[in-house]
Amino acid sequence: MNTTAQNTTAPAASQPQAPAREILTAVKLGRVATLPGLLKPLDRAQRRGLLAELKVLRADLRSQGWENWRERDLVSPALVVAGAACTTGAAAAASWIAARDLRRWRALPTGALLDVLSDREPRLLGDLAHRLAARSATAQQDYPMIRALVGLAGCAMPTTDGCLEGWAASLPAQRVPLADALRADPYTAELVPHLFETAEPIASLNWLGEPTGPHHWPTAVATLTAEGLLDRTALLDGCTARLLRGGTGPHLKPYLAFLQALQPTAEEEQERAADWIALAADAPSAVAGHAQQVLARLAAAGGLTPRLLAEMSSTVLFRPEKKLVRAQLVLLGRELVRDPAAAPELLPVLGEAFGHTDTDIQERALKLAAAHLVPDPEVRAELAAQAHLLSPLHRPRAVEVLGPDAAPAAEAAPYREILPPPPARTPLAPAPESIEETVELVAAVVNSRSASVEEYERALDGLVRHAHRDRAALAAALRPALAGRWWLDPEQFRHHTRDLPGIEHVAAAVLDVHPATPVHPPQLPSVSWRSDCHHPAFHVAAHARLAEAALHIADRPLPFLLALPTHTSGSLDPHTLTERLAAYARLGETPGPADFAQALLRTRRDPAAIPGAAALGTPEGDRLAAWLGEDGLPATVTRRTAPAVVRNYDEWPSHVTLDTAERRAVLHGFPEPFRELGRARTATGRCWDGDGNGEAAMVAALPEDRETLAAWSLPGITSCALHEGRGAAAVLPLLAAAGGPAGPALHLAVATGLGARHAEDRLRAVDALLALAARGELDAERLGSDLGEALTLGTVKPNRLADSLRTAAATGACTTTWAVLAAALPALLAGTAEPRGAGDLLEIAADCVEQSLAAAPHPAGLADVAARGGRSRLVTQAVRLAKALDRNEDPAAA
Repeated sequence: MNTTAQNTTAPAASQPQAPAREILTAVKLGRVATLPGLLKPLDRAQRRGLLAELKVLRADLRSQGWENWRERDLVSPALVVAGAACTTGAAAAASWIAARDLRRWRALPTGALLDVLSDREPRLLGDLAHRLAARSATAQQDYPMIRALVGLAGCAMPTTDGCLEGWAASLPAQRVPLADALRADPYTAELVPHLFETAEPIASLNWLGEPTGPHHWPTAVATLTAEGLLDRTALLDGCTARLLRGGTGPHLKPYLAFLQALQPTAEEEQERAADWIALAADAPSAVAGHAQQVLARLAAAGGLTPRLLAEMSSTVLFRPEKKLVRAQLVLLGRELVRDPAAAPELLPVLGEAFGHTDTDIQERALKLAAAHLVPDPEVRAELAAQAHLLSPLHRPRAVEVLGPDAAPAAEAAPYREILPPPPARTPLAPAPESIEETVELVAAVVNSRSASVEEYERALDGLVRHAHRDRAALAAALRPALAGRWWLDPEQFRHHTRDLPGIEHVAAAVLDVHPATPVHPPQLPSVSWRSDCHHPAFHVAAHARLAEAALHIADRPLPFLLALPTHTSGSLDPHTLTERLAAYARLGETPGPADFAQALLRTRRDPAAIPGAAALGTPEGDRLAAWLGEDGLPATVTRRTAPAVVRNYDEWPSHVTLDTAERRAVLHGFPEPFRELGRARTATGRCWDGDGNGEAAMVAALPEDRETLAAWSLPGITSCALHEGRGAAAVLPLLAAAGGPAGPALHLAVATGLGARHAEDRLRAVDALLALAARGELDAERLGSDLGEALTLGTVKPNRLADSLRTAAATGACTTTWAVLAAALPALLAGTAEPRGAGDLLEIAADCVEQSLAAAPHPAGLADVAARGGRSRLVTQAVRLAKALDRNEDPAAA
């Protein structure tokens, strides 16, 4: 009886009451406008009961798939309003309103929310406003709601970063001059000082525009400050404090603009002298330059003591920026003329400039010391102690000025070239022996965005091996490890009509998961792609190998993969491949065509392995023997100079390109998906697919043919030098570590990469250069000749090349760097023009010659440039290089 009664009454008790049902219906229909009228009559108990129903509805929406996004977008705004009305505390209301699963990139229904919250106490509304402002992810978007709540509560406006972002963004939207909007806003005086306290610059401040524009923040704030509406002292302190906090140049740019717009008076600048000294020492160049100008004005007015000027100079002269150091030397010269009595305090700091990388700055500092040297033995001793930092070109003059103590001590040891360790041929770890290890490795590769070639190949071979041994056991262990993959859900996979990407295609075959509709074989790239981009050919070949492995798993699994590399670079030892083919013969297995084709492309060419391969007496053994002979020779690479053209909206000036001939053995004897790798290829434009992400897999596909890969990669690298290309140079260190001859194609690719637009690409080219030198494969004369031609054609800019070679020399490879420059300089010195960066190249050459004590003839054209006369950087560095070479050629005469 009791059970029956419970069973009949329980459903009725669980049903929401009539008002709640009506509200839930309105929420599900997205009727936001009707909710305030339905929610206001509810008492506390009814709201508590309705909130439980709303939580159930929210959980249901959250659990639905992406295909129901329209329903979520319809219901979410109404659910936000209803839930906020039913919560009792500010914390719960803020958590509900700011929940990301209810927002979905949409603005809050502010009007309806304020309506349902209007009966709350002002204290609660103020607390809610501050809690919403404290949520960094939504505070900017919720600023209209926060402002309205602050108005209802009569509390202070929150000053969190997100709230400030929302306030600043709302002012230009008023379509009046920014100064008028700020003047009319009641929170301006309260919020403007906090603009300098945010962790990151307010986005609106970065759009400064012209100072005379109507929405220029610094001008508007300066105008209101002049009117007395803002506290000038607080703003100046806020600007300087924010600049002292540091950051990048772009981050500090708006704050520097505020400071300049406020135009501090001489008294205000004097009060902050310590701040200017700190900024001149450590701030980015633009900020440090401004601080230096302020301090120069203070010094000219007598407001900077010699001690403070010496403190400032010791840090500024240590900075690498030549412009700042030159300006500081000028400032010191003026002060020494104005106040000769300050020489004992100011002269010792000139020693900081003796070690500057720019020899022109060294010369200026030495001349300044000579002009104002005082008969003080301590000052002379301090300068002499730092004279060893000077270039050998200036050391004789230092001895004349400072005495014999300035002569450098004898070198303790001769120069020694420092090169990185050569890339090692690391053996690949053996295939995973157990199912558990295989499953763990496959799951790691599937869930990783950057699996290495070693991990990928071992995982693939492990799937094939253990599918051959016990597919059922492998599938039983693999399924839970990949439980989160979308293709294991029949509802999501039933519409899929393509093969799965990468190793997942083979894993799906192990689990017997297939698309609902048949998948067509992978298509070869069209002929129009062949001349522009080589990456599709590698994608097709790689997928053909995966598809073959998956097909065999469904029919008759292979015992193992022939193409599993023996080294992490992707290279395969020919003797190991011979042993694998012998094992296949013993088992009576026929190698997969795609697997065997990839194995041949990876095999290191060793004539000593030919007899063993031929002795197998199988077709595959004969093909391997032929491949190790004439059939496996790399494609012929032809060099030509392409004329200037306009292609793909880019202007391509005349530049060097490389064409590759066909490989008949690949074109006629390999499976169809691999034949594109054997076709003749004419480089005619940009490679659109080379972003650096798949270069390791590409090199692992042809690890013993880096000349071909370098020729195919050259258009992308050239784009990095001529246009906005980025990332294509990532292949260069991989090619430097790969097998096969390091011939003209690789050297030209490295030469072009050294002139890439972006620093990270230039650094990769430097890594390749040093790796080739460490392996003894660098032809410095060839590389220098390629650089000279690229400089002449304009493919490589001298200033970018100077940055690359300066980096190489800084690692300790001065001899290598000079050998490259010695062959490149004649092309640069042949003309009468002075290209930007040419003086820097000569400076690097002189540095390397002085460091390595290299003795060599003058590069062609050096004497003519040195004889031009004048004080240009090109001429002064040419003179320095010539003297260094002469000094090394005949040390006794020097």
